[in-house]
Amino acid sequence: MIPLRDNILSRRFPVVTVALIVLNALAFFHELSLGRRGLSDYLMVHGVVPALYTDTELRHAVLDIGGLRALVQPIFTSMFLHGGWTHVIGNLWILWIFGDNVEDRLGRFRYLLFYLASGVVAAVLHIVTHWNSELPTIGASGAIAGVMGAYFLLFPHARVQTLVILGFLVDIVTLPAVIFLGLWFLLQLFSGTLGLFSGTGAGGIAWWAHIGGFAFGALMIKLLVQRPPRRFGDWELLR
Repeated sequence: MIPLRDNILSRRFPVVTVALIVLNALAFFHELSLGRRGLSDYLMVHGVVPALYTDTELRHAVLDIGGLRALVQPIFTSMFLHGGWTHVIGNLWILWIFGDNVEDRLGRFRYLLFYLASGVVAAVLHIVTHWNSELPTIGASGAIAGVMGAYFLLFPHARVQTLVILGFLVDIVTLPAVIFLGLWFLLQLFSGTLGLFSGTGAGGIAWWAHIGGFAFGALMIKLLVQRPPRRFGDWELLR
């Protein structure tokens, strides 16, 4: 399922969401400029490599060379790096659809902190569930999953126009946000659990980063904002 648009109107221009999209795009173009060998080395430094946090010898080696910054910095820089055109476009498109409304409700500064905190929690859960992995993990999807978790609770009755592809069957349907995001989360949970218990790994996708980000976003949004009464102007599209 690919979301195309939702029916919630923003009350003001989503400055932070647009800035995050631009920063991710610029970081991706920088990756493209590095070449294959340069990019590989770059991702080992700026991506999240679980073994660097869980293996005592590797952790001490990193601390000796780069200090605490060498372990903290990748948690944040990894959120702005992507593994290809599909990865970056897919993530930023979802951020554009759901991020503006969450930014509206949180306010710009709190939204930025919320986004970054979601990414941190997602990275930590990925480390915990991939204890000794030496593969760098990158992508904004953990932070964006936090935004999706917040949207799930803030706008459950919103509607999401969705492109559904089932083999040769292609259709556009409109789903309640609670259904679209609920199905998305269940897919992450099923795939992540299957990967853990089957020993096949994540299949190149950080399922547990998505799960952690979404759960954190859903839990934290209840502490950060209360839902105001629904207004007619919020629902005037896709009726």
